[in-house]
Amino acid sequence: MFLLQAGLLVLLAVLCGRLATRLRMPAVAGELCVGILLGPTVLGNVAPSAAHWLLPQDAGQFHLLDALGQIGVLLLVGITGMEMDLSLIRRRGSTALSVGFGGLVLPFGLGFAAGWVAPTRLHPDGVDRPVFALFIAVALCVSALPVIAKTLADMNLIHRNVGQLTLAAGMVDDVIGWILLSVVSAMAVGGAGEDSIIRPLLATVLVLAITFGLLRPLANRVMKAAERTSDTAFVVGSATAFVILCAAATHWLGLEAMFGAFLAGMLISAGPRSVRARLAPLRTVVLAVFAPLFFATAGLRLDLGALADPVTLAAGAALLLVAVIGKIVGVFAGAKAVGIGTWESLALGGALNTRGVIQLVIAAAGLRIGVLNASSYTLVVLVAIVTSLMAPPILRWTMGRIEHTAEEHLRQQDRSILDWQPAKQAPDAHV
Repeated sequence: MFLLQAGLLVLLAVLCGRLATRLRMPAVAGELCVGILLGPTVLGNVAPSAAHWLLPQDAGQFHLLDALGQIGVLLLVGITGMEMDLSLIRRRGSTALSVGFGGLVLPFGLGFAAGWVAPTRLHPDGVDRPVFALFIAVALCVSALPVIAKTLADMNLIHRNVGQLTLAAGMVDDVIGWILLSVVSAMAVGGAGEDSIIRPLLATVLVLAITFGLLRPLANRVMKAAERTSDTAFVVGSATAFVILCAAATHWLGLEAMFGAFLAGMLISAGPRSVRARLAPLRTVVLAVFAPLFFATAGLRLDLGALADPVTLAAGAALLLVAVIGKIVGVFAGAKAVGIGTWESLALGGALNTRGVIQLVIAAAGLRIGVLNASSYTLVVLVAIVTSLMAPPILRWTMGRIEHTAEEHLRQQDRSILDWQPAKQAPDAHV
């Protein structure tokens, strides 16, 4: 049954993802639709006996899919870390920090307020309301750098100043977002007491110190050694093991496993470019198989029937409004504070409003640790999808009013910028 489930989900996810890209939507939208079609929303209502046969309501059976999906999402987060270019943040400096900080603070504050006043039916039993509100705040303040990079590449905007600054600010959001997720997840598991707040903060500081003080030079030596070998399988296997072991280490410390996977990817990204190029097979397998399987499995937990309830529907509309206003206005304010023009600031806000796969991963983590229930999980996932679909039209509207500069023309001629176009490596992937 597990083999049948996995094979069918991957096949349908690939087909629906391809259909979504042909309709100029993110592939993840089509892959989530697989779970909606086979889950309680469609098949569970139309043919409940078939749904129970294909997806038995047995915890042990479902845990098999969950385990495979968790490996997939850890590798996906690791690849996201590998796409980071920390030198870009250093080059853009205070501008990227101002834009990224603005895009974090306002959505976080509005998200916390939204979580605090959310209807009781969206709040799981046994979870303190402050922890639930903090989790909603984290989910709304992140940006999906992989989807943003893919959108900018598809629209030929990466060479533009706005595109470069979007990537740099998105990295700031990603790094801080994973740290916040790790701390809030530890609080959700341990409760909202003083000890449960201090311990994850101390553990986070410890992890960051070990990562950049001890593991970074060690990873550099390993990457340089890998540069001298011609065995691609060795490089791919070593990188995979490194990502998963770092995830295990942060999980053991009481933090979110995905935080460790992300840091591992960042360490790999600092290595030689030739070594990272050899990780293309890993990227292909993860983005073509594991990631679609994870998102299809995530869709199985979506029950759009919950939106038939007026209170839940109103809460979903309010959450979407808070997410969009918080991110766009926050980024706009941060950009204007450093002297960026109005249309450029709006374009930055529209691009960074993309939540995409990162918010989906956070939603899955929230459901797994019990800080979200089925209804609140559905609303968070819908916000991720809708905000991802909003980015291209906003960018078309704003970028048409921004003139090209000489610097942008020179940058367009620099072929090294294509390193930021993952579409070359995996045309139908999420990144």
